[in-house]
Amino acid sequence: MLTEQERAEIEVHAACYLHRRAAGPEALKVVQAHRGWVSDEALADVAEALGVTATELESLATAYTMIFRRPVGRHVILLCDSVSCWVMGYERLVEHLRSRWGVALGETTADERLTLLPAACLGACDRAPALMIDGVLYGDLTVEKLDRILEGLK
Repeated sequence: MLTEQERAEIEVHAACYLHRRAAGPEALKVVQAHRGWVSDEALADVAEALGVTATELESLATAYTMIFRRPVGRHVILLCDSVSCWVMGYERLVEHLRSRWGVALGETTADERLTLLPAACLGACDRAPALMIDGVLYGDLTVEKLDRILEGLK
C-alpha cells in the first residue's frame, strides 16, 4: 500500500501531465526514493493510482534501467558497458569489483552495501571508463581511483 506521502508526491507529478499514465516513470521513482526499490505490490498500487494496468506499468518499469525491481544494496553502482568504456578498461573494473569488493554484475554484496549493475551508456564517453554511484558520475577510472571512491562510501 502506498503511504500518504508517496500518494501526495505521485499526485504532484500526475498533475503535470495531460494524461495521468504519463507520470508512470516519475511515480515509480517516488516509490523507489522511499523504499529503495519497486516491489510487485508497490507497482500494482502505482498502476491503480495512475489508472493503468500493472502489466502496462511493468513494461515501462523494465524499460528504465534506473528503476530497480528487486532489492538493491545501500549504494548502487551503474557501470557503463558502452563500447568506449569497454575499450578503456570496463573488464578490468568488473574483475576488480568481483575480486576485491565481492560483487559481480547483477549482484549485491553479502553485507548489502553494494549492488553492481550494467548501464548501456552514461553519456561520459570522453571520460571512459565511467560509472555512476547513487546518481554521481565518476570517469577516467582506474582500479585505484575506484577503490578510493568505494572506501569513501558509508
